[in-house]
Amino acid sequence: MASSPTKEIFMDKVSILVDVQNIYYTTKQAYGRNFNYKKFWAKATNNREVVKAVAYAIDRGDEKQIQFQNILKAIGFEIKLKPYIQRSDGSAKGDWDVGLALDAIEYAELSDTVILVSGDGDFDLLAQRIRDKKNASVEVYGVKQLTADSLMQAASVFFPIEADLLL
Repeated sequence: MASSPTKEIFMDKVSILVDVQNIYYTTKQAYGRNFNYKKFWAKATNNREVVKAVAYAIDRGDEKQIQFQNILKAIGFEIKLKPYIQRSDGSAKGDWDVGLALDAIEYAELSDTVILVSGDGDFDLLAQRIRDKKNASVEVYGVKQLTADSLMQAASVFFPIEADLLL
């Protein structure tokens, strides 16, 4: 009995980095709805191998937030938390821009594509650097009207977050 040759299938390797605060506020502002992480995961990972998936969030320690984080973990995300810091002047701090950027550079080495879920224009240089220096493509998902033009232009592909990716 002759054996048939096996055909190797090479899947696109992806890393997914989600700016949770940005997506929460932009989907709420634009649509009054929440982002559907499960539908996003199905779309972004279809026929792809996930190298790393991280959701960057602020830790307020409340029960609803813990439930949300458990949902993200069940989908496949690692959760990275920073403490929520309330300053004496009333302002708050807790952004993940530098941490996300450092991880993106690291994971780009292992990936064909870095998927960035954010509309933050601060990430335009990051997207361009990954494309130019790491030879990885950068897909950006964001609410179009609230995503920086510079980030959309720096991306290899921009996917607008619309009704199909909302709860």
